[in-house]
Amino acid sequence: MRLTRLTRPLLLLPFLLSPALAQAPASPPPGAPTPQPPSPQSTAPGSTLPAEGNPVVARVDGEELHLADVQAAIAELPEQLRGAPGPMLFPLVVDQLIAQKALVAAARAQKLDQEPAVQRAIRRAEEEQLQQALLRREIAPALTPEALRERYQKEIASKPGEEEVHARHILVSSEEEARKLLAELRKPNADFAAVAKKFSSDRSGQEGGDLGFFKKSDMVPEFANAAFALKKGETSREPVRSAFGWHIIKLEDRRTAAVPSFEESAETLRQAAFEEAVNEAVERVQAAATIERFNMDGSPRAPQPAPSLLDGAAPPPRK
Repeated sequence: MRLTRLTRPLLLLPFLLSPALAQAPASPPPGAPTPQPPSPQSTAPGSTLPAEGNPVVARVDGEELHLADVQAAIAELPEQLRGAPGPMLFPLVVDQLIAQKALVAAARAQKLDQEPAVQRAIRRAEEEQLQQALLRREIAPALTPEALRERYQKEIASKPGEEEVHARHILVSSEEEARKLLAELRKPNADFAAVAKKFSSDRSGQEGGDLGFFKKSDMVPEFANAAFALKKGETSREPVRSAFGWHIIKLEDRRTAAVPSFEESAETLRQAAFEEAVNEAVERVQAAATIERFNMDGSPRAPQPAPSLLDGAAPPPRK
């Protein structure tokens, strides 16, 4: 891609905005090994940056800017910008980092770092980084390849494949219309697919109402329960109502789905492990902290009553 001065404001944004923990889809989840800045050779195609060391590439009011700073900044750029040729990208990123350091130096010279609002923002940024650093360390064991494979064996590989059914349906807006179509389908030589194509309001009607194979969890409960209760070749005896309207369902086939491979399950497993590990870490750390709660006016908060059987709380477990 071509880089000009017009692209420079775009380059500045990633350096000024601190991404939240695991918020960027393209970034690895916290706990995964922290990506290292790309080597000078891999910064971009055609890069000619020095191959070794961490030389000073600029100074701003005596403060040094090193090659590693530039490489780290490039690693945070969007992929389409990272792919630009090194000789073109390098000076643009250096210019941006110089501008940032100059702005920071000017702000400090004007004692803006001593303003209460700025100090609060700095503390918030510091606390956010500390939170993320702690969570990355706490949840790292749950996201290793070995941990994910163990989770796969326990939650997926060791269980039988889920049942699936292949069904067709006809969707109409009223029970009266559904019953008329049911009567039509009970006639000798009635063609379910032809009736669906003619009368169904669902887009599957153009395919004869064919929904293909699906799992029970793929459909709304009313429809799924009715479909899975049918025998192969059977049509529902009564119209089935759902939020979409009134259905007539025909079961074509049923099967047991193949157990997905580890590779197919990896992203789902990683996300589940990440969420579980974060929740556990937060609960564990919070339980170990001394916490005092106050009302909005700063007055002491009245202690909360213990759970009671009278308000539906579960009884404590017996020892």
